[in-house]
Amino acid sequence: MEHNELKEALDKLKETGVRITPQRHAILEYLISSMSHPTADEIYKALEGKFPNMSVATVYNNLRVFREVNLVKELTYGDSSSRFDFITSHHYHIICSECGKIVDFHYPGLDEVEQFASHVSGFKISHHRLEIYGTCPDCSKNEAH
Repeated sequence: MEHNELKEALDKLKETGVRITPQRHAILEYLISSMSHPTADEIYKALEGKFPNMSVATVYNNLRVFREVNLVKELTYGDSSSRFDFITSHHYHIICSECGKIVDFHYPGLDEVEQFASHVSGFKISHHRLEIYGTCPDCSKNEAH
């Protein structure tokens, strides 16, 4: 499945005229395989051994390019660093209030909420975001000790 997602993402970049550099390929591959919603710094640290000349700025610039062509979503949840999520299907996020870990939560899209919001407010709704907060199993275990 991951290989197919990478191929589709690379094809989308080519269609939009974005050159596929080895760094772009590696960053995309890392995002697709990572389930941790990494920060730009985490991506940089994971790839710096493979690309010693790559800077954090390079990672940020590539993430911006991916965001502009709708391959990546920037997740900002009020903490200091944005996290990045490769866009697959529509999904929601559960966020640990203790450590900040973000986990994907698949649930049928709440499209009726958008329709209802539009109906009662007159707004033309573009999108919505659902965040669920709690304590992850690791932090719960630590609290028990």
